[in-house]
Amino acid sequence: MKFVAVCGFGVGSSLILAMSLQKVADKLGLDVEVENTDLTSAHSTDCDVIFTSPQLQPELSQSVSVPVLAVTRYMDLAEVESQVRQFLKDKQ
Repeated sequence: MKFVAVCGFGVGSSLILAMSLQKVADKLGLDVEVENTDLTSAHSTDCDVIFTSPQLQPELSQSVSVPVLAVTRYMDLAEVESQVRQFLKDKQ
């Protein structure tokens, strides 16, 4: 399974979000690859789910075929875990 964290330029907040996603995946015992990227590259990235800001979610949701989940506080592991669990629940 592959998670992608997306921000406008793919270097700042997406890296923080990717680190939080990896911590949550490790905690939940998930075998996932986590990467971060910029908004433009996200449109053609092969993945299972995209995590991004609420501001970028609408644009991404319209242009990709995978779920796009919004995270407001990238360092809040409880919020990140909630979104990961929502993805896993919806995937079943």
